[in-house]
Amino acid sequence: MRTPATEHAPPPAPAQPSISDELAAWLEGDGERTLAGLVDVFDEKAFALLFVLLLGVSALPLPTGGATHVFDVVAVLVAAQLVAGRERITIPRRWEGLRLDGRKQQRFLDGLLRGIRRLERVSRPRARWLFDRRATNILFGLTVIGLTVAAFFAPPFSGLDTLPALGVVVLSLGVLLEDALVAAAGVVVGLVGVSLEVALGSAAVHGISSLL
Repeated sequence: MRTPATEHAPPPAPAQPSISDELAAWLEGDGERTLAGLVDVFDEKAFALLFVLLLGVSALPLPTGGATHVFDVVAVLVAAQLVAGRERITIPRRWEGLRLDGRKQQRFLDGLLRGIRRLERVSRPRARWLFDRRATNILFGLTVIGLTVAAFFAPPFSGLDTLPALGVVVLSLGVLLEDALVAAAGVVVGLVGVSLEVALGSAAVHGISSLL
């Protein structure tokens, strides 16, 4: 028998789709899987998602030989807009049609979705008040710029761009999941990568100088 309280109780709110579900739906949908298409669909989430997709290839433990430099340049331009307080991304027309679902990227995207789903199972909102604020957006954008520049200037085929790029990816996922612990882990990973790049670069310069 229903009690008066249960008869008039509002229905439970529908569960919000997860980041991985939204990304999978976009990749499998009918629209274009381009930079411009992602911005149109994800709106305010597009900043962090773009950083994940643009730096994700560099974050793989494989030497890229500078093949991802165009993605690094786009990421810096997008991060600069975040620092400037833009709420919507403006992409140069020449890069609007840059596809994110090509044959070469498909294996990466499949692995990315699996990784996001694993992270979603262990992550939970932490310090949500930190996110989507002017000051933290500026800090987010500046951190992405710094780590992306480090990945860009890593010596070709050295693999030293991996950790700075991975730091951007993990940091951006932390922002998407509103999990301060994951975001902080991304910053730590990125800083370790920058330190390693500087240390090895200094050692290489010193070694070359000693031979001259």
